[in-house]
Amino acid sequence: MMRNVFILFAATSFVLSFETLVRAEEPAPQLPAPALSAEGPPPPSAAPKPDVVTLKDGSVIYGEVIEMSNGELLIKTAFGVGDIVKVKWANVVKLAVNHPLPFHLKEGTILVATAEAGEEGTLVLKAEPLAGTMTIPMDAVVSVNPLVQPPVVFLGAVTAGLSAANGNTNFQNASFLLDLTGRSEKLRLLLNGRYVYNENNNVLAARNARGTIKLDFFFTKRFYAFTSAYFEQDTFQDLKLRTALAAGPGYQFIDKGDFSGPYFKDMTLSAEFGLGYFNEDFKNLPDQASLRGRGSIRFNWPMLDERILIFYFGEFFPSFQNTQDYYLTTDQGIRLKIIEGFVANFQFTYRYNNTPPAGVQSTDTLTLITLGYNFDTANKR
Repeated sequence: MMRNVFILFAATSFVLSFETLVRAEEPAPQLPAPALSAEGPPPPSAAPKPDVVTLKDGSVIYGEVIEMSNGELLIKTAFGVGDIVKVKWANVVKLAVNHPLPFHLKEGTILVATAEAGEEGTLVLKAEPLAGTMTIPMDAVVSVNPLVQPPVVFLGAVTAGLSAANGNTNFQNASFLLDLTGRSEKLRLLLNGRYVYNENNNVLAARNARGTIKLDFFFTKRFYAFTSAYFEQDTFQDLKLRTALAAGPGYQFIDKGDFSGPYFKDMTLSAEFGLGYFNEDFKNLPDQASLRGRGSIRFNWPMLDERILIFYFGEFFPSFQNTQDYYLTTDQGIRLKIIEGFVANFQFTYRYNNTPPAGVQSTDTLTLITLGYNFDTANKR
């Protein structure tokens, strides 16, 4: 029992030390927002002036400037409820902002100011604490009102399923699932685990556990290197412990923000392949060890503000010493938000060992329905 709990949860101690790996820069101090004049705010009947964005082709967009980051300017328009227009910052030649926003400049200065349209390609900033105005080139602005995230963002879910009966029928079922990702600018920590127990009429019917611990280091926004450890135990496979240690390169094909709209904006897809050591420690059968590869695909598709999540996580371990020898495990399913952070999780797990020991079947499947809590510490607008 203690081994199973260790396999699933021992790695969670890494979360406590994960933030020590992150060197988060302190944000530059912001100048205070303009204070209200002694005359007070304008009367409610006064309609606010819209912000004005002028593009290179002469087009003019009226609305409210929300943010400029990663070279994209976001403007909330009156075309429809919640309509957001995205334009490339490089295509903007004039900008007038009538409400104070933080402008982040290349040299590190942050000015909370309004903006007036100046000569083409320039901005005229006015901050209340400063006398007069400041004219700067538009390409000196790195971002406007960016959404500042904490140094480490945690995302994931913990779910469980329990059932028991006594009397004419006697059984106990328990299942626990953990899926946790911690992400900083350069590092990403993944903890993924499962524990399943079933007893029927005081006879053990199922007991297995698995866990993956993985740390990614990002060289660029897309390219990263990973190191991972995989652990698995299954009483009915005669398996005391299956261990796979691997390292190699990975690539983030799709990341949050690559697409827009309520269905695709939070989609992520990554894939990786590396070299590793694979060991199987059996209770009664001879142990097996080999040099193997590790391939993995992880796909998350949250939609409708994370009310629905379709997920897939697969790990593949082909042997370099015997091409007919490989091991595959996949988790796929759907997670539905019930209320607030509470979710229902429907998961199907598939495991396949191409060369199982004598007396052990190649394929194992598992269907789990669990309830739990979903969390996301990212700041959102």
